[in-house]
Amino acid sequence: MSLSGILVQMLNGLASASTLFLLASGLSLIFGVTRIVNFAHGSLFMLGAYIAWSLTERMSGALGFWAAMGLSALAVGAIGAAIEMLLLRRIYRAPELFQLLATFALTLVVRDAVLGVWGSEDLLGPRAPGLSGSVEILGRRFPQYDLALIVIGPLVLALVWLLLRRTRWGALVRAATQDREMVGALGVNQSLLFTSVFALGAALAGLGGALQLPREPASAGLDLAAIGDAFVVVVVGGMGSLPGAFVAALLIAEIKALCIALGTWSLPWGGTISFPKFTLVAEFLVMAIVLVVRPWGLMGKPQAAVRTGAPPETPLAPADATTRIIGFATLGALAALPLIVGVGSYALVLSIDIFIGVLFAVSLHFVMGPGGMHSFGHAAYFGLGAYASGLLLKSAGLPMELALVMSILGGALGAFVFGWFCVRLSGVYFAMLTLAFGQIVWSVVFQWDEVTGGSNGVIGVWPAPWLAAKQTYYYLALACCVAGVLLLRRILFSPFGYALRATRDSVLRSDAIGIDVQRIQWIAFIVAGAVCGLAGGLFAFSKGSISPETISVGRSIDGLVMVLLGGVETLSGPIVGAAAFLFLQDSIARHIEYWRAMLGLLILVLVLAFPDGIVGAVRKRLGKGSQQT
Repeated sequence: MSLSGILVQMLNGLASASTLFLLASGLSLIFGVTRIVNFAHGSLFMLGAYIAWSLTERMSGALGFWAAMGLSALAVGAIGAAIEMLLLRRIYRAPELFQLLATFALTLVVRDAVLGVWGSEDLLGPRAPGLSGSVEILGRRFPQYDLALIVIGPLVLALVWLLLRRTRWGALVRAATQDREMVGALGVNQSLLFTSVFALGAALAGLGGALQLPREPASAGLDLAAIGDAFVVVVVGGMGSLPGAFVAALLIAEIKALCIALGTWSLPWGGTISFPKFTLVAEFLVMAIVLVVRPWGLMGKPQAAVRTGAPPETPLAPADATTRIIGFATLGALAALPLIVGVGSYALVLSIDIFIGVLFAVSLHFVMGPGGMHSFGHAAYFGLGAYASGLLLKSAGLPMELALVMSILGGALGAFVFGWFCVRLSGVYFAMLTLAFGQIVWSVVFQWDEVTGGSNGVIGVWPAPWLAAKQTYYYLALACCVAGVLLLRRILFSPFGYALRATRDSVLRSDAIGIDVQRIQWIAFIVAGAVCGLAGGLFAFSKGSISPETISVGRSIDGLVMVLLGGVETLSGPIVGAAAFLFLQDSIARHIEYWRAMLGLLILVLVLAFPDGIVGAVRKRLGKGSQQT
């Protein structure tokens, strides 16, 4: 492409940066004050686009168009205020992961609400009146509306900056960003402050979605795509920094625009390299590099310790006699299930899925609970295990049994590489880096058509003939599940397990007594990746095919849901959580049209009613009963 073409494409990047900044600035504001990682922020962006479409259908002319943009932002801001007052206000003191779980459940509800109101078809909005044409720049045509977006982004930044720097409300917001407990101690109404901040952040997201409507149709998939972009921008710029979000939005949008401008190049030694394919991985690669080099972002500050009055976590203890009896009885019932329901029963298919889900959940719990490392990209190791077994079976001709064993190596190898970088961070920065690596793996798998099959995936991944019967494969999955659970349990009660929990409870004290904290966490990461890879291999052979969805961020979130539903503080929590989540998901999806909304509502009820998870709630209930007697 010529120099003029590259420059025009960079201008297009500036236009994209404006809507990206509007989206990310709201998330940055919300996190800076409330410390909530709002997974539903992408849903607010999506609602802005849909509401703007409805309003522009009824309001004509230039005045009507821009009024529709403003009204959409106000409507989404009002929705955000309602979400804060009705839901988030109840869980501010809950652990970060439960807040994430609640906001994820909210995305399920909002998505089905959108489908119910606007339908499943993509809705393209009208062109902006007076800005529907183009202008000539360097001999090329450039949309007038994109020029307007280039101006709107910095204008909104200036207005919000003035609001934060020149008003009393802005001073309180900045103070709450630094120390929200102290702001409350000084007599400030924190509830009102948090509601107003959430409403402003939601309004900015809604405005971004509305302004994007003439460039991109409103669709039900905007929420997950938007939240991924927002997380990247906020983390790269610095959590809570509006100027940082603006700089990061410019950086990422321009890198993606440059990739598109460079096009496909022919290599001197043969072959080609397609730079547009790097647009999916570029932003997450930038985030990974920034987190490794400067964990608090380009313009952020190291996160201060948050004062909390949360009680210490109950130490892990070996199962008592009653728990052992329940465990053996459950295992016996599972072993007898094929004999009871018959070979062709759907119960066997669902049970295999649950066994795989349990392996996935316990491997994630291994690093989350005892390890204190909250991974948002755990599906990467699940997918690496699945693709390792599938590709070795199809391309290398390995026997199925050996290919399944290699799935363990695939997950462990991915965790070995990514874990070396991740364990150098902690808290939300650790979580974001795992998300970045997970999305990098997904992007590579999605676009490497020659090896992974791209979006089509790998098909024909079937088990060996002696495992072809569903009943036989059921016993294989059950055996692998039990072996994986017992292995992780044995490790947790070994000296290594006690050292791992020590690193979670106090890094400084662990280091003072000679524990190599990063090495212990790295090994734990590898062990979890290996077990997760085995789950991926079992999944590949149970379904007969693999697709990039296997590594999607949605699967990682499903794993978090499983662990949190069961309870993080117990070893049986992820087992119960995985079984409950998959059973509910299957039952609701088969009988209810808007099953995501129903599942989301159930998750919200569980989060509010059982903040310690299902197993944690049962343990507390039994504990109270024993004290009373």
